[in-house]
Amino acid sequence: MIPVPSGVRIWIATGHADMRKGMPGLSLLVQEHFKRDPFAGDVFIFRGRGASLITCLWHDGLGLSLYANYLASHCSSFRWRLAS
Repeated sequence: MIPVPSGVRIWIATGHADMRKGMPGLSLLVQEHFKRDPFAGDVFIFRGRGASLITCLWHDGLGLSLYANYLASHCSSFRWRLAS
């Protein structure tokens, strides 16, 4: 469990992102897609194409962190609804 301070906004990218991008590429996606500063302290969540990988990008005030987690096999059909 990562302790995220209260008041931190969590942004979820709908659709899928290229998980090969890493921190620089995902930071650029945050700037272009969300029109937000990736270093402002918000958490940005991305999903891989296969819906089995979730990646979070977060600047905690000390540095930018990238957290990735593969979903368990019983969650492999996890789908996000597209924004309307």
